[in-house]
Amino acid sequence: MINLNILKQSTIVHLCFAISYFTSGLILTFVQAILYFGLKPFNKSLYRQINYYLSYSFYSQLVFMSEWWSNTKLTLYIKKDEYEKFYGKEHGYLIMNHSYEIDWLMGWHFCNTIGVLGNCKAYAKKSIQYLPPIGWMWKFSEFVFLERSFEKDKETIKHQISELCDYPDPVWLLMTPEGTRYTKKKHEASLKFAKEKNLPLLKHHLTPRTRGFTTSLQFFRGKIPVIYNIQLAFEKDAKTPPTLTSLLYGKPVHPHLYIERLPVDKVPEDEAEAAKWLHDLFVVKDKMQDSFINTGDFFLESGVERVEPFTVSPPIWSLVNALGWAVVTLTPMLYYLIGLLFSGKLLYFSIACAIFGAFFILLQKSIGMSQISQGSSYGTEKK
Repeated sequence: MINLNILKQSTIVHLCFAISYFTSGLILTFVQAILYFGLKPFNKSLYRQINYYLSYSFYSQLVFMSEWWSNTKLTLYIKKDEYEKFYGKEHGYLIMNHSYEIDWLMGWHFCNTIGVLGNCKAYAKKSIQYLPPIGWMWKFSEFVFLERSFEKDKETIKHQISELCDYPDPVWLLMTPEGTRYTKKKHEASLKFAKEKNLPLLKHHLTPRTRGFTTSLQFFRGKIPVIYNIQLAFEKDAKTPPTLTSLLYGKPVHPHLYIERLPVDKVPEDEAEAAKWLHDLFVVKDKMQDSFINTGDFFLESGVERVEPFTVSPPIWSLVNALGWAVVTLTPMLYYLIGLLFSGKLLYFSIACAIFGAFFILLQKSIGMSQISQGSSYGTEKK
């Protein structure tokens, strides 16, 4: 009998993941491109409804790795009545801490449970849109791509938010106001900036950059009804580190996800007051993170009203989708690649080795991009 743990740690299996993921991504983005130029100009609503399933089919392969391959379970801290009434049924603007290598994937994991994974959007660096297949997928899915030049970005934000608010189905738009993932070096720079500007000093977060939020707010107010305040934490001394590598090797991590539903009309309309509202929100988020790090509990030392945790079973569709793509992509790819390997001709053998090597490098590069050590220097660069 095959030992499943050994199988999950096999480089050959990981290579099969890479072949299926990247090949399916290219197929899906090719279909997206045809629909983007051939259907969207004539029927945006239909394009967006179809694109939901194309995006879902790609994203859920990574969610499969979290939900089924590693058997990771989310512990959710959400008011049960709001969860049942609102979640997945309305447009939402998400504000989330950016502290871990897989915070984005844990967000996708949750979005899959409430049926909005295919309509998850985010702010991203403009350069990412040129990276196949994920950047192409995001481009065709109307993500908000920014250049970090306010005058240019303001017009982009205005246009893209208007487009996203016009979607026929619920859209969740993610912003990480810290601007980049937390590191010790960036935190030191953030504290220096906060002291100079007389802003709150945060222990576990970078000082939020408010301009993107306040600019977005003026364009989505009245169209997106709520802001979802999301706080993600992992146990400080967890046996398995919260990384993409851990999930790839089938090792479960234990994410704790607190989500608070905040009506947009509670946010001040004045830009300066809205900025202060965001800073105050991060003060509370920081207290919650500090409480969790110290006690393993968001509420014990933070003063935030306790919300009882619960878990939900994962939908089966990410498993079905991943297995389906494995059959569709691996069957012909491995047939031809193995044929090249055993053709007896050096040229064909070399081509097969090069293709296998390319997929393996793509896998390693993708993992590397998620690592904290490879994060943006935004906020620490000298000007």
